[in-house]
Amino acid sequence: MAVNRTPLIAGNWKMNLDHLQAIAFVQKLAWNLADAKHDFGAVEAAVFPPFTDLRSVQTLVQADKLPIAYGAQDLSVHDSGAYTGEISGAFIAQLDAKYVIIGHSERRQYHGETDEIVAAKVQAAVKHGLVPVLCVGETAEDLEQYGPSAVPVGQLETAIAGLPADVDLVVAYEPVWAIGSGQAATPEQAGSVAKALRDVLVESLGAEGAAATRILYGGSVKAANIAAFMREPDVDGALVGGASLDIDEFSAIIRYQKHVGV
Repeated sequence: MAVNRTPLIAGNWKMNLDHLQAIAFVQKLAWNLADAKHDFGAVEAAVFPPFTDLRSVQTLVQADKLPIAYGAQDLSVHDSGAYTGEISGAFIAQLDAKYVIIGHSERRQYHGETDEIVAAKVQAAVKHGLVPVLCVGETAEDLEQYGPSAVPVGQLETAIAGLPADVDLVVAYEPVWAIGSGQAATPEQAGSVAKALRDVLVESLGAEGAAATRILYGGSVKAANIAAFMREPDVDGALVGGASLDIDEFSAIIRYQKHVGV
């Protein structure tokens, strides 16, 4: 089924940039892209600041009518209550955020998030009208023991069980061994796993839902390699880590069509 999926280039800032730095960054990013005559309708740009920055980013984006989406880096499975340090999806939605990252490998590794917790967070995001950016991926050990797609496929199957076929969802394939290593997967590797993930989406959401769902690649993405990933038919964008903190580099990644002629 041929569907025109708008590519998404998303910048995960992780625990970087305070709210003042966030304002300056988003403003300059918007200027850079406008100066380059970037077509925001052709490639969507999004940033994922720390929680403390979200209100400032919202105010700037709405006041200046900037065509940049934003989202949170995580959310709680709970709506409210005695959960110190947790952030409800309802709070994120009140800031008009569009997206929320769920199941990032750093959450799984450092905070012990299981596939079941990730699935509950996906449900919480959907409940509050947020678009989950669901991260899946394998470690180097997983890759050696199970092959390149078994672990991310299993993670995806658990996370989307029970979701409606028309759910608005983004899947981000991030091989853990490539994150921050400077050693990205090859475009062919990323494309092969993305195809396996889309097959799971077909089984769970149906052909139409699967065809409408964007699948991103993440892991040492930069301006020099983004175009090659985007040539893969099942790769619809990128979840960018470290490079998203460099305005010029991130701008170039977003503008991959312009400077490479894809």
